[in-house]
Amino acid sequence: MARRKQAVTIRHVAADAGVSLQTVSRVINKEPNVRHEMAERVRASIAKLGYVPSIAAQRMSGSRSYLIMALNDRERTIDGWRARDGTDWVDQMLLGGMLTCAEHGYRLIVELVDTHSDHIERELSAALAALQPDGVILTPPHSANPAILELLDDAHISLARIGSLRDGPGFRLTMGDDLAAALATRHLAGLGHERIGLIAGPDEYELSGWRVDGWRAAMAEAGLATEGLLAQGDFSRESGRLAAARLIDAGATAIIASNDQMTLGALEVARERGLVVPGNLSLISFDDTPITRFNHPPLTAITQPIAEVTARAVELIIAGRAGQAAPESPVVVAPTLTVRQSTAAPHR
Repeated sequence: MARRKQAVTIRHVAADAGVSLQTVSRVINKEPNVRHEMAERVRASIAKLGYVPSIAAQRMSGSRSYLIMALNDRERTIDGWRARDGTDWVDQMLLGGMLTCAEHGYRLIVELVDTHSDHIERELSAALAALQPDGVILTPPHSANPAILELLDDAHISLARIGSLRDGPGFRLTMGDDLAAALATRHLAGLGHERIGLIAGPDEYELSGWRVDGWRAAMAEAGLATEGLLAQGDFSRESGRLAAARLIDAGATAIIASNDQMTLGALEVARERGLVVPGNLSLISFDDTPITRFNHPPLTAITQPIAEVTARAVELIIAGRAGQAAPESPVVVAPTLTVRQSTAAPHR
């Protein structure tokens, strides 16, 4: 029977590079105060020997776990998975978070927590005890949940809060939702639309209000009225149907919906009423999940930089652990507008 190949350890790397164990550890953990030449020697030895740091060993040897935990809303995430609607918020989080973690020798773990649960503190405490993460990334609506913020702050865990500007602990990051709504509104106004409706999301999400603010600002900038052109949904397709019917009845020739599901609901109503998209009604969605690209017609959409903002959140947590100064808050990662075939000049 062939012998199992001996695992390469940090001691092998130190001996090969001719440095101390502490120096190898500092290089692996990207800590300061290591001369460039010495760091290069260590990295060359790591590459030559094929050394892979062991998270278990790192956790035993110091105060770090080398794990970052991202919290996402359980109910909404599971509903999306079961419906197989092509939502990719979690996929994009993993793309940005996992790759960035790997660059720094960390790992990302996603946990689902129900923000409305009476047992939220017990659920979160159990996850923290099991994983002992070095940092936590909170997504809406968790990023504004006072019970979650207090529990994590009391545990002295580094926080990155996506989609919340409320006072509280941690780094605050946004995807420029007000800028995004304004960008969408300006695009429609530039095409000649004057009755531009907005389907806002639920109030429990701070970003819902920011999108309304951006829409109002762009409408005012274009000299357009907003009365009767604001409706609210709950991110479901049915709520999009109800809101779109109200906006069309109010004379809207274009609608911006705050997520893809509500946009699809608006598209269904348009078809049922014999309205051609974009000939009679232009539509813009948020999220830009795969379903918008494969829809007929392909939907113009705000592309939210989910991967980029998650990557930035990881960088902030790791930098904070290394004692680096925090940036000015909030950190804004700008969105873009992807123009497809669901927007055009209004039919005269």
